[in-house]
Amino acid sequence: MDNTSRPLHVIGGGLAGSEAAWQLATAGHAVVLHEMRPERMTDAHITHGLAELVCSNSFRSDDWQNNAVGLLHRELRQAGSLIMEAADEHRVPAGSALAVDRVGFSEAVEARITAHPLIQVERAEVKGLPPADWGPAIIATGPLTSPDLAAGIAAVTGEDALAFFDAIAPIVHRDSIDFDKAWFQSRYDKSDPNGDGADYINCPLDRGQYEAFVNELLSGDKIAFHEWEQNTPYFEGCMPVEVMASRGPETLRHGPLKPVGLTNPHNPDKPYAVIQLRQDNKLGTLYNIVGFQTKLRHGEQVRILRSVPGLEKAEFARLGGLHRNTFINGPKLLTADLRLKNEPRLRFAGQITGVEGYVESTAMGLLAARFLNAELTGQTCTQPPLTTALGALLSHVTGGGDAKTFQPMNVNFGLFPPPAEVVNKAGKLRPLKGVDRRRAMTARAAEDFINWLPS
Repeated sequence: MDNTSRPLHVIGGGLAGSEAAWQLATAGHAVVLHEMRPERMTDAHITHGLAELVCSNSFRSDDWQNNAVGLLHRELRQAGSLIMEAADEHRVPAGSALAVDRVGFSEAVEARITAHPLIQVERAEVKGLPPADWGPAIIATGPLTSPDLAAGIAAVTGEDALAFFDAIAPIVHRDSIDFDKAWFQSRYDKSDPNGDGADYINCPLDRGQYEAFVNELLSGDKIAFHEWEQNTPYFEGCMPVEVMASRGPETLRHGPLKPVGLTNPHNPDKPYAVIQLRQDNKLGTLYNIVGFQTKLRHGEQVRILRSVPGLEKAEFARLGGLHRNTFINGPKLLTADLRLKNEPRLRFAGQITGVEGYVESTAMGLLAARFLNAELTGQTCTQPPLTTALGALLSHVTGGGDAKTFQPMNVNFGLFPPPAEVVNKAGKLRPLKGVDRRRAMTARAAEDFINWLPS
């Protein structure tokens, strides 16, 4: 079937938009992918590249048998995801996580998109909702939707835009780190199959250094909010480090600075806390500070981070920052196939639907494209089963979440139905726990996803 006579429009050249455009073009549709950069930049992007990663360079755990995001990785690979293919091609060491060379990754996605004969990239802002004569369209403008388009969405939905703050971690040049104090090691020496268990740089803090560091985070000069930003909530999965520190003096020690599973070769005494840095590019010349999203002013970041053992002479490729993320109330506004209830020609994809994370955003782009292709070609395309990672995430943003308290969500096993109970030695049914529970859920998901995928 020739589907190329009328182009489809995808607004937003991030992870979700790039994935959606690729899936539609692969299915035989002509696609116009709209990206406003560089004509209009955002507060967080620094390039005009498609699928630019503006926060961490990590896609998080790649362990599909024990981790929900790892399971989502697997499902996207099986569904032919462009984003996952590019991530795998530009992988950098990160223990059992999937982290990428962010420049190489973005360049690879853009090269594949621009080389596809059915995809046209238009570098201009779409001001307001897509015109009616465009027909069906996918809005994948992400958390940094332009004000004019956000206003159009608010007008058609009758909803005020919801928003939260998302913070960016600093990146350090590896050759500026003092390895007489720092050392390479993954927690418990874990790594991916090709790794050596030494994927992170570790900077130790004794108790006095840790307490001083926390005090500096709390007292450091921070970016002032605009009046309209005062009551915007943070997303828990990307909390600024100083906000975490404000929740109690030991919070960071039990979060990103936990010292477990690490042995300092320079000092036999166990560190009280450890700051970790993760490789950010394939060359291994840049490392981002794990968990250190921040709204501290740049000068304060440099001063405070250089108080850390091993980072006294740190040079920064990028300092942290803060941007506002916008999302819609999916459970109230979206159908099960990601269409806007009161404007069905429009589908939403990516973080604007209320998912959080690179992989989750990609998943919504892939699903929106599959649903649109099925609609246009007269095929039956059911939602993925709730027992799968794709299905659980889709359900959360289209009805599974509570519309009254809806907040962005990473994929997690709490979104899945529980596995069947098992009979214990006493002959009574009991729920599975721990590793057994996770393995049962991922094994069930693997089978159910393969059965759904051809649909």
